[in-house]
Amino acid sequence: MHWEARLISHNKESRIAVYFEKNDDLIARIKRLNGARWSNTLRVWHLPDTEYYREKFKIVVAEIKLPNEETIEALTKFKQWLRAKRYSEKTLATYSDALKSFLLFFSDKSINCLTNEDIILYHNEYIIKNKLSESYQNQIINAVKLYFKTIKDTKIDFEKIHRPKRAKLLPNVLSKQEVKAILEAQTNLKHKMMLSLIYSCGLRCGELLALEPKHIDSKRNIVLLKNSKGKKDRIAPLSMKILEMLRAYYMVYKPTKYLFEGKTIGMPYDARSLQQVMKQSLQKAKITKPATLHWLRHSFATHLLESGTDLRYIQELLGHSSSKTTEIYTHVSTKNIQQIKSPFDDL
Repeated sequence: MHWEARLISHNKESRIAVYFEKNDDLIARIKRLNGARWSNTLRVWHLPDTEYYREKFKIVVAEIKLPNEETIEALTKFKQWLRAKRYSEKTLATYSDALKSFLLFFSDKSINCLTNEDIILYHNEYIIKNKLSESYQNQIINAVKLYFKTIKDTKIDFEKIHRPKRAKLLPNVLSKQEVKAILEAQTNLKHKMMLSLIYSCGLRCGELLALEPKHIDSKRNIVLLKNSKGKKDRIAPLSMKILEMLRAYYMVYKPTKYLFEGKTIGMPYDARSLQQVMKQSLQKAKITKPATLHWLRHSFATHLLESGTDLRYIQELLGHSSSKTTEIYTHVSTKNIQQIKSPFDDL
């Protein structure tokens, strides 16, 4: 489990941002730290800037470099290009931060003079030395390649930039009995409706919270997901049980703009509050697994596969661009594995 910590300014306050590849154990651990907060804007967990946390996360102020004029100009042009291409603000922030990290490492060298050897040096002397994740290394490569291909002429040969081997982690999956227990543990109609819809349609958290009443098509029995990840629209099946629940929910809450609104009318339900709803459901159902909302999406895909649904349909339902992303669910499906007899039984 690799992480990176660095100082940031958040709401005009000095904070320590902790970057790591999405991992439920690390999320649970950082939540227990005093003053830990999640920034939806920066998409990062951050802590108070204290001597204790500086020492714990090895923050060395002397190592922090400020961008020079050339770097500032490069980042400005890169952000302008990304916005012109309609990249999301989240992607813009991720790529800009990645490019900034790379350019600051060579702040004493002109950008025009950077070569493949410099990329290798950066990987060895910064990423590997600081035990940063393969995911972060890939972000750097993506940002550097995009910047130099589109904005700046370079001596870098992109064909010779090699990516790190990525860890092959299996998705976390709940059994049907566990999912049922989680959903039945909720007595609040809105909370139960949100969790049920995520599981029944295999939704991402953001997709659920962006839903509007008009996206529920009861005549065609589908849910229309607009502008999902990758700016792609797709449809998900709407079960009759879910439709009945939605009608009962609508009669009680009468949402205006968003299907699930928070305390402020016309504003979507808060993502962190929804995570807390999931956490409460786990406690009520007495399930000790560190399950998150995304586990419900993984479980949806795995349960479909185990019931005989073709992998190509599951790919469409999940909105995956590549079938390779969907194929990972074949490794956690127990349908065929349970039919294999262990040689131990014949001893």
